[in-house]
Amino acid sequence: MDYYEGVVVEYLRADRAVFVNTEYCIQVNPGDDPDTSGPHWYCDAVALNFRSKEILLCEVSYATQLADLTKRLKGWYDNWEGVRHALVRDSLIPASWTVRPWLFVPKSHVNLLMQRLAQIPGGQPPKFDSKITELELVQPWLYRHYDRKDEKATQEGAV
Repeated sequence: MDYYEGVVVEYLRADRAVFVNTEYCIQVNPGDDPDTSGPHWYCDAVALNFRSKEILLCEVSYATQLADLTKRLKGWYDNWEGVRHALVRDSLIPASWTVRPWLFVPKSHVNLLMQRLAQIPGGQPPKFDSKITELELVQPWLYRHYDRKDEKATQEGAV
């Protein structure tokens, strides 16, 4: 886990209705070894929001071109039903809960990320609605550590 992932995890944990599992392995096909069972990803954090009944696939990036993040989102998009099924199967999460990526990038990268998100479906209907939060908004002095009320808004982007 890099430094900023830790800052984001603390931000997520500040909401008492959110439970976080870091470096979560999303393994599409069941098996003893994710490296041999098929598509899998280690998500920076999976956050369960019990208030909104959402499963949030949290990824943090401050890479200039967001290439790795875009590749990961495309992989999830191409395997979306498998990703959803794996979360329900492995973590015993209700299948009725919404699953969506929650992406944390610097403010200067948001427009690029929105462009990349729009390109992923290749003209097809979106499979998920991403939530985007600027990394600058997760600084510990910008929110209350026990309930995260009064925090700044985030952006939404479909894919």
